[in-house]
Amino acid sequence: MIDILPDLKNITVDPWNHAHFQKNELKVEVLRLDKIHPDISGNKWFKLKYFIESARKANKQKLISFGGAYSNHLLALAAASGIYGFSSLGYVRGEKPRQLSNMLRAAAEFGMELRFLSRPDYDRKKKSAAEHPESENQPDSLLIPEGGAGLDGIKGAEEILSALSLTHYSHICCAVGTGTTLTGIINNARDDQKIIGVSVLKGTRGFEPLNILLVKKPERLKNVQMIHTDHFGGYAKKNKLLIDFMNQIFDESGIPTDFVYTSKLFYSISRMASENAFSNGSRVLILHSGGLRGNHSLVPGQLQF
Repeated sequence: MIDILPDLKNITVDPWNHAHFQKNELKVEVLRLDKIHPDISGNKWFKLKYFIESARKANKQKLISFGGAYSNHLLALAAASGIYGFSSLGYVRGEKPRQLSNMLRAAAEFGMELRFLSRPDYDRKKKSAAEHPESENQPDSLLIPEGGAGLDGIKGAEEILSALSLTHYSHICCAVGTGTTLTGIINNARDDQKIIGVSVLKGTRGFEPLNILLVKKPERLKNVQMIHTDHFGGYAKKNKLLIDFMNQIFDESGIPTDFVYTSKLFYSISRMASENAFSNGSRVLILHSGGLRGNHSLVPGQLQF
């Protein structure tokens, strides 16, 4: 099995002491997956590792996937491809901008070819690839779904809770984009652990964007709570309140967050605590899914870290 980061030894569990947690004696800690690697950070390595393993076994030469302008997934794939000697191709949602985002610039620096597609063309391409992957998997290439949202991605995400001894938490919380990480967490959580997924997408509802058909034990869905109200306007949207909150988190804990995923997750947990959504004495684990490089696209000086 491949292993970029032996023993995942960089991962830590750090405390977050916040005023809203004190009144109900909540113990809130953060699984620092962002420390795994500067570019293959957070949950990305877990979601990519089995795709890469499959590509190596099949003697593939190129890895292909999808993502937007701020895609941590494309950056991670580009970096991993460089490490393991693959070429890479990223289909990017939207017309090519005059100036690439920091994430796409970095992906290109790792050697990824970027092909920009209009949103309708992107959606058609992604749908076609999902329905007929064999048409995209050429003899020398492997197609990886957006965000690693496939069985290999879920298989890797299932290992996140095995990285450390994490069975004593009453709640496991993560941000949700494709739902791949959330599915893996549900599949590997204890039967009595509550799972909170915070969607960073506008317009989701119910269990969306989680694909419940990929949950191994459907009875565990009764333990899952999806939050759809803390997206701050939609994917990669932000405002002064969110930026100020990111600085507050760092002041309180020394933990940096990103404006696309983790800050919205932290905000949601803080809000829920202020509304007494957690029972007294709950032990809450927040998954830090990385993506910090995306902060480079912010105006310098907005963040204190």
